[in-house]
Amino acid sequence: MVDQPAPPIIFDPRRRALARDRAHVGFAAHDFLYRHMLEGLLERLGDVSRPLETVLLLGCPDTSARDALRALGKSVTCCDPGALNARANDGVQADEDALPFASDSFDLVLSCDTLDTVNDLPGALVLIRRLLRPDGLFLGACMGAGSLPRLKQALLDAEGDKARPHVHPQIDVRAAGDLLARAGYAMPVADIETLTVRYGSLLALMRDLRGMGHGNVMARDRIGPLTRGAIARASLLFGESADADGRIGESFSILYFSGWKPDPSQPLPARRGSARVSLADVLKPG
Repeated sequence: MVDQPAPPIIFDPRRRALARDRAHVGFAAHDFLYRHMLEGLLERLGDVSRPLETVLLLGCPDTSARDALRALGKSVTCCDPGALNARANDGVQADEDALPFASDSFDLVLSCDTLDTVNDLPGALVLIRRLLRPDGLFLGACMGAGSLPRLKQALLDAEGDKARPHVHPQIDVRAAGDLLARAGYAMPVADIETLTVRYGSLLALMRDLRGMGHGNVMARDRIGPLTRGAIARASLLFGESADADGRIGESFSILYFSGWKPDPSQPLPARRGSARVSLADVLKPG
């Protein structure tokens, strides 16, 4: 067997856990993105007819997701990269690419607002599939590509020729679908929606990001220091795009993705050439 190369270390797991722990106490003041994602996931779950009674919840900065799933009659196990979040939910602290659960343990794995900062995302998706029982469902949501364009541009322009990344790379919707298929999921689906939030200043946006645990958690060798001077210049540049009321609209692209663990009972795609109606007949003028 050929050894697979280790995934690149883009994110620092310790900084990631600390960011979530620091956000824990005041999370309720900055929880709009998590709640929006959770509502979207629960809406998609509502379209599923199977009972899916045992759930692994990945990402629990408060108890809202756990309580909502329990209200639906689910048995919920919680897991979070942050120790305080895990403890508040009587759960387990672990990263998504190193989950300490047995294979075939859950009917549903629901991940809310965490998978965009996992070093080994392909490995995490494979591991999640292993944890599912046959015909089990994975549902996930996180920030996707296209998020925070005005913040990114303001920071880039403020640092000029010496710009370093201060917003982590994000997952494209097409890449998400490909990753699910490569990880062995049946019927993979990925879609994206945009949420626009209006801010009075760059600092208010940055406070929200820190408050929801979305500070920069990339490994130190990938980022440079964000100086006070750079922040001041970025604040001025960010404010230049304000509307007449002085507020600036920033975009959050929310990526939703799902897939099923294969099972013989699932419907198979039709065999090529098995169609009973020809395309030519369909396209004939009436």
